[in-house]
Amino acid sequence: MAVAKSLPKATEEEIQSMERGYWRQKFHDMLTDWRLYVMFFPLFFFLVAWKYFPIASMIVSFKDLQIDSSFGGGAFTSDFIGFDSFLYLFGRTEFWTAFRNTFALSFYGLLFGFPFPIILALFFSEIRNKWYRAVVQVFTYLPKFISLVVMTTMVGMLLQPSTQYSEAGALAFIFESMGSGDILHNPAAFRSIFTVSGIWSDAGYGSIVYFAAILGISPTNYEAARIDGANKMQQVRYVTFPGMAPTLIIMLILKMGQLLTIGYEKVFLLQGFTQDYTTSQTVSTYVINVIMKQANMNQGVGAAADMFNSLLSMLLVLGSNKIARKVSTTSLF
Repeated sequence: MAVAKSLPKATEEEIQSMERGYWRQKFHDMLTDWRLYVMFFPLFFFLVAWKYFPIASMIVSFKDLQIDSSFGGGAFTSDFIGFDSFLYLFGRTEFWTAFRNTFALSFYGLLFGFPFPIILALFFSEIRNKWYRAVVQVFTYLPKFISLVVMTTMVGMLLQPSTQYSEAGALAFIFESMGSGDILHNPAAFRSIFTVSGIWSDAGYGSIVYFAAILGISPTNYEAARIDGANKMQQVRYVTFPGMAPTLIIMLILKMGQLLTIGYEKVFLLQGFTQDYTTSQTVSTYVINVIMKQANMNQGVGAAADMFNSLLSMLLVLGSNKIARKVSTTSLF
């Protein structure tokens, strides 16, 4: 019976030589691709300075930090009050109204806004004339680069009702002829205005990712589907959507993480038309309109509201990512 020979063990000198060779190769690769690392450093600095360092400010949620205190020393030298800011926040009806409005606005944006970039990308992929497609894509991208102030002003001009001093806007004239009345200043229409304006602003720019995913699908898959007798809708269903599935799943997970995160800028600007916080108050504007305007209010309550919102967003990302791993082979991490 043959006895298997054991492989000779590497000596310490050979191990050190291999390690030196490994790091020598790494250093050589860095010198070869030095331009990439030069481009990476500003992004790394931005990530650390604006994403990781601000995490230290979460301590304000557990401190008795007043508005007139300086953040430099006050955040770490103020008295520790535990979860008092959270208990005060959770006992306020206005906070839960703002939380419900935040979830409603985000949910409508996900329900109606998520499919629009996908539909646009499908339309772009069917345009054979490259010049015509490029022009159409540029026009759909432009609203993304319009300032929020300008965009909300345009919304106000289009929905401005007729008065004795001015005529009705283009869209307001249509709504008034249909008997809908004043849409712009109606608090019940705030969510519709916010969602539709968001689709108009972001759909074209968001279609870039999905259009790139469609271009990555091999043309031979479409040829095979046509040979099998598949029509256009069947090609989209059995070829395009499966080919886009990894991108769709990743983008959906990222959207779920933003479900409770709405910037205050657009909401704050559109609130100027309604002057009613029943349907338009969000968590971010609640911190500004209610907490920051009260001189005696502890600043930790505002930090607690933001921290609570961030924790729920993290749980949504983790949950949606776990579901994606169970139902498919694609996940964010």
